[in-house]
Amino acid sequence: MMKRKKDKKKFGKNNSNSLFNKSNQRQSKSCPLSGKNAPEINYKNLKLLKKYVSDTAKILPSRITNVSLGKQRKLSLEIKKARALALMPYVGE
Repeated sequence: MMKRKKDKKKFGKNNSNSLFNKSNQRQSKSCPLSGKNAPEINYKNLKLLKKYVSDTAKILPSRITNVSLGKQRKLSLEIKKARALALMPYVGE
């Protein structure tokens, strides 16, 4: 009797069909507040600031908004200034 080799490596380490493999290529996400024609981050620009605040008036994290670290810090500072001047609410609706 001859023994057969079992080929049940559908989801092995080196197989491209794996569900849990991370792709080697990462998509680059650019900061929406950097580059040409980028809006200025200012506490008076309420339309821009409201894009980066949730419904419950929490500042959205940069991993969701794709804002760079420096711009995220400036953005959170300007949102806090606008809240202190009563231009934006501290608490959501």
